[in-house]
This record gives sequence, structure tokens and C-alpha cells, in this order.
Amino acid sequence: MDQKQNGKNKIIKLSAAAGALAVIVVGLYFLFPLLLHGDNNVNTKPQSPDTIVVEQPISLKISAVGDVMVHKPQIPAQYQSETNSYSFDNNFQYIKKYIESADLALCNLETTFAGGTYSGYPVFNAPESLANALKNAGFDVALTSNNHIMDMGLSGMKRTLEICRSAGLQTAGTQLEGEKNYTIVDVKNVKIGIVAYTYETPSANGRTTINSNYVPEDALDLFNTFNYNTLDEDLGKIQASIQAARDQGAELIICYYHWGEEYQRSPNDYQLYIARQSVKFGADLIFASHPHVLQGLELLTDETSGKKVPVFYSMGNLLSNQRTETLDNRYTEQGMIAEVDLEYMKSTGQILTVQMGAVPTWVDKYKSRGKDVYAVIPLDQSLEENPDLKASGHLSRAKQALADVVSLLGNEFIRVNE
Repeated sequence: MDQKQNGKNKIIKLSAAAGALAVIVVGLYFLFPLLLHGDNNVNTKPQSPDTIVVEQPISLKISAVGDVMVHKPQIPAQYQSETNSYSFDNNFQYIKKYIESADLALCNLETTFAGGTYSGYPVFNAPESLANALKNAGFDVALTSNNHIMDMGLSGMKRTLEICRSAGLQTAGTQLEGEKNYTIVDVKNVKIGIVAYTYETPSANGRTTINSNYVPEDALDLFNTFNYNTLDEDLGKIQASIQAARDQGAELIICYYHWGEEYQRSPNDYQLYIARQSVKFGADLIFASHPHVLQGLELLTDETSGKKVPVFYSMGNLLSNQRTETLDNRYTEQGMIAEVDLEYMKSTGQILTVQMGAVPTWVDKYKSRGKDVYAVIPLDQSLEENPDLKASGHLSRAKQALADVVSLLGNEFIRVNE
């Protein structure tokens, strides 16, 4: 065989080898999915955009009320002779639907549960069943940082926390030894930090006082307080509490303050200043109490982030015996259920939308079978049909209260259509 024929044979062999290799490659191309998946029905196309899960914002409704007080006349009014016990459930029956509709509901507990003899102003000590009634009404958190928390001393403060917690209420504003000075609650998989502070009364002999009651030096860490005379320094404590809550995973921060001047229907300069500083510190919502009357509300803007922060300067009394007959002040009968609706994007930590408003409330009091009856009346569309108002004959007073609240807050913030 000559050299030329030899070359032809080599070309034929190489071509055959190349052809075989091509068959193997093509075969593997089709065989690989079978080896990988075990069948030939493999969808190798990318997923349809319709199947991609898009994060949705979390809708939250947060509600708060002002002072829950038990004056001396309220104690016998709630006594149940047939069971030799006290029940406050009837006080809240008409607002229960509003409180329960919130994802998180807070109230200022302006009394103690110290046990022993019950008493009203000036030393508050209420029946423990009030805690159960608040829980039954739908409240989740009781704020204990107020000027009456030391009415029954340090032991009374501690027992108040224990009673609240045993009733299923979380607490914020005072704490037991070793606990943080903020509270974090999980609401719809969002961690919400609650930072609550009350004002101090002027110091005596260099010692801290709350409502002129000495706070033991070794118990100062159990109380969240600020002093108007050292406000900028004490605002640092509030900032530290907010930051500590953030560091522990809080995604939203609620500040609840006990501040202002009693019976004044507008916030003072201290309140305005604290609110604005709190926004700078990272507060997302601000609720407040103490004046025993309603004050205005405001939507502040964080200058750094542009975030909108609702502020309720005073939510008035939710429940008390303060009224026209006792103080010649009808505004002490009026309160609100403050409501904030927001959308929170968990992945970015942003509040996308926020709306604020209030359901006005009014405390009715009348006699039935020789006994006082107290009822918190929502000033909504059911006003004319409310059973207690029909029994008391106080519809005109309730309507006056509604007019007062609308005049103070502005009609755009009033929610009365439920």
C-alpha cells in the first residue's frame, strides 16, 4: 500500500472516530437529565415570574389609652356581693371590640396592686381583678411608669408587676431586679420595643422622688424616670434604652411617656422637646398620659430619614371618678383610644405607610339599684343605642364630649364609624 492510500485510510479512521464522539456527546446531552432526574419530563425552562414570592409589607394596628384609675367611690361600685369579689369587666364592655381589634394594645395602669386594704386618691391600691378585666378587654401591655407607682412603696410596685403578669399582661416602665428597662413583644413576627418613662418630682435631700415618695437608692434601676431639672442628661437614659432595645432585636420602638401638666389641654414646651428628641433617638410611635385631659396629636418627621412619627401628647382618662361632679371639669371625663395603622417592610426595616386617629371615649357614671355604675362609652355611631346611656339619661353629656374632642383633635383624626 502506497503512502497516499495510507493517508486516506487515516482520514477515514479519524472521521469515523469524530463521528462516534459526536454521537456520544449528543447522547449525553439528552441522557444527562434522565440520569439526574430519573425521567424525561424535566422542565429546563426558568421559573415563571408568577411563581416568584414577592415580600408583602406587614400590616400592624397599634392602640393605646391613657390613665386607668380607681378612685375610692369606684371600689364599692365594682364589688359583687354574691361572690364576695370585685369585677371591673363591665367598665370596658363597650370598648372591648376596639381594643381586641388591635394587634397590640397598651394602657397606663395608674394604681397599684399591693394587696391588703384597697384605697383611692391620694394613695392608690386597687383590687387585683382590675388586671384580669384589662386583659379580658384585650389589652396586652400595662405601663407602670407613672407618678402613683410608689404609692404603696417598693413592695407595692413589685407586687403590681407580679399581679399584672399573672393576669397575662406584659409590663413596661418599671422592672424587677435583673430585668431590662424596656420590653420587647413579638407581634405578627415583628419585634416591638416598648420604652416607658415617667417624670420625677423635685428631689429631696438629693434623693429621687416619685410623687414625693422616696425611691430607695438601691432600687433606682427598677424605675424609668426623668427629671425636668436635668432633662438633657436624663434624655440620654431614654436614648440608651431605645438603643438597647434595638440592639436586642427590636424592629419598631414605642415610647410611652407620663408627662405634662395636669388639666392642661395643650402640651407644654417640655413635652414638645422630649417628643422631638425621641424621634431623633429612633422612636417610631409616641403615646402619653398624665394630664387627665386630652391634648392634641401630631405627626412628626424625622429630619434624617424622613420617617413619620405619630405623637399623642395626652390620651386623657380612660377610667376614673374625675368628672364634672367631683372637679367641675367635664374634660376629665373624656379620653381616647389612640390608633396607629402602619405597614412595615421587614426586609428593609422601613415603615411604608402610617396613619393615626382616635376613637373618642367618655366615662358615664350613674346610680342603679342604689349602686354606682361606671362605663367607658365609645363616642361612635352606636351612641344613641348604648344601654348605659339609655339607663343614665346622659346622652346629651356624651354628645357634648364628642363635640369637645372633635374640636380639640380635628375631625380628620376622629374615628367613629365602626
